[in-house]
Amino acid sequence: MFVNAANEISAALPAKPEQPATQQQPVPSNAASNASPPPPPKVEHQRNKHHDTAYEQLQQFQKNRQQLDNFCYQLYQTIQDCTKHELLPNTLEKELGKVSQKLQSQRFRISVVGEFSQGKSTFLNALLGEEIQPARAIPCSGAVTILKYGKKMQVVCRYKDGRSEEIPLDQYKVKAAIPKEAARDHRSEQLGQSDIEEIIFEHPDLDLCRSGVEIIDSPGLNEHPDRTAITQKLLKDTDAAIFLTNAMRLLPEKEKELIQDVRTQLNGGKENEPADNLFVLVNFMDLLDEEEDRQDVSQRIESFVKQQNLLIKTEDRIHYISAKSALKAILKGADDEYLKTFQSFTQSIEQFLTHERGFLEIKKSVIRIQELNQAGLDGLHQAEKVLLGNLTLSEAKKQEILEQIGEASGRDLRIRLIADEIKDASFEEANESLQEWLEELGERLANKVEHWSSKYNPIFDQERVIQDYVNQFLRDIQQEIDTWGNKELKEKILKPHFEILENSIKEELDTLQKSLLLLDKDINTDFSKQINLAINGIEGSFGDFYTYISGGLFGGGLGAGLLILLGLGGPIMWAVAGVGAAIAGALGFGMGGIHDQIKLKVFETGCEKFVEATEKLTDKIGETIDLVFNTRVEEAIKVIEQAIFLCENLLEQQEKIHNETLEQRQIKKAFIVQKRGEFEQLRKNIEAFFPY
Repeated sequence: MFVNAANEISAALPAKPEQPATQQQPVPSNAASNASPPPPPKVEHQRNKHHDTAYEQLQQFQKNRQQLDNFCYQLYQTIQDCTKHELLPNTLEKELGKVSQKLQSQRFRISVVGEFSQGKSTFLNALLGEEIQPARAIPCSGAVTILKYGKKMQVVCRYKDGRSEEIPLDQYKVKAAIPKEAARDHRSEQLGQSDIEEIIFEHPDLDLCRSGVEIIDSPGLNEHPDRTAITQKLLKDTDAAIFLTNAMRLLPEKEKELIQDVRTQLNGGKENEPADNLFVLVNFMDLLDEEEDRQDVSQRIESFVKQQNLLIKTEDRIHYISAKSALKAILKGADDEYLKTFQSFTQSIEQFLTHERGFLEIKKSVIRIQELNQAGLDGLHQAEKVLLGNLTLSEAKKQEILEQIGEASGRDLRIRLIADEIKDASFEEANESLQEWLEELGERLANKVEHWSSKYNPIFDQERVIQDYVNQFLRDIQQEIDTWGNKELKEKILKPHFEILENSIKEELDTLQKSLLLLDKDINTDFSKQINLAINGIEGSFGDFYTYISGGLFGGGLGAGLLILLGLGGPIMWAVAGVGAAIAGALGFGMGGIHDQIKLKVFETGCEKFVEATEKLTDKIGETIDLVFNTRVEEAIKVIEQAIFLCENLLEQQEKIHNETLEQRQIKKAFIVQKRGEFEQLRKNIEAFFPY
């Protein structure tokens, strides 16, 4: 009562005015605005003493990230000053802006996945140290929920039609949960159909979220095809996935398939390779009284992980916990074995995020900032040579540069033409393969129908029987699409064509760099060095097909994505038509005959709807092929545009120097000396703070 009264009084008080920002960032963005904000005043409540020093490594990482962004901003200001005086190209500002934007928006995303009723919500409450997520013994999570830091506690509900609204806190658990009656009665239409896209819960006082972590509470896997597809899509943009299983019913066959599928999704579709960002948590260990039972559970899970090659390593990726007992200890301020085992897990996830994820990102940013710093120094050095008359261009040399510009423009055109030819060939091969696959699909699906099953009585529970078979039809067709998408479309069609494009791009850029190197030797410039810098700045790895294929439909599994886009996971009653007649005609054949007739009707109706959607299927696959190749082409074009700009900028500098007075040149020289000192000092400061 006192807590509620205090909360009501606090809510009625005028809000404390926010302090104005003390630093302007080079590239403002919505994502950047939430990066490492100052923590609000702590609301005191009873918590475990370990929370006072929780997540120190993550907090230190955020401080380092902020310090590096401060250096980035200082460098941005120096480069901007030089650009205004037309001493450096504006491309350096843009490249540095990308680095800063990435630093400001840096956050870690953790997805919590598993079958329903594995204790996911209770685990999240223990992880956050508060009873935030709804928890029941039956399927509970009804919507994707994103838990993140916010300056104030608020809940925003985003709908599939594009609407969004802030909802009262007391409605959060209602919105985030499946209706109890629907979950208890297995009403799949309410489990799978929801107008909510996601719920965002912002909180100022969660240690983990305040340390730069966002937690995604996904719908339970295997509850409904739509919901499983959503979970698979979430895994493409996660730093770590936590898979919860139950010590009391450990690894049934279906769960084995699910965890292997999670591993594949985390690996960008690559099968049978271990995942480095998957954690396996065995929950409900408090229900095992005997030590022998505990050892059996440990041996079984570790044996399975080893046999299936699930994890890079197991010593800090598998943990045995009781989320419920840990949460009780946290809320009571106690300290017991369950809290210690839970904290062992949190230390492992923190270590992974900071050292195996965060450190690498910081290091890449440091390297990139220092590269841009050096590019600024090189640019000033070249501008000084022009100013002092040490770099003069004859008419013949100017003509040579103009020819270089024309040659670079030609490379731009050649790459685009090659890409168009490769895309056309890919579309044609994909369409032929798709038609062959469709011709054989019906027979393969028909062979799977005999394995469908439902525990419900088809006379009294028609709707449930139908939904069971609809779900199994969708599951089978999703598996068929994934098999074709991975083995045929991705590996046999797109990958070879991508390698052809990659080799063509590499050849064009190598030739461009060689010609610029000859120009450098001829006129004493460093264009080839700056172009190499531009190539290093391209996001993604040259030749890494899987980096580019991870977008579009392939990001969350081709089958899952297409089922949503085609609308086949829609209203559950799409197979109802004619079922009544099928039942009436099969009454003389007993229950088995009725089940067979319903299966047949569901199968026929599902195939009809899939055939109707094949045109949309072809369009979506075409869009994905476009995305893969266009992304790679645009990266290469940026490098060529940079080469053209460098050449044009040199010609402009030569033209302007002839029109400047001696006094103007002296002022410009002093300015160059000053800015060079700023570049060199900043380089030393970064090296001292980040010695790697």
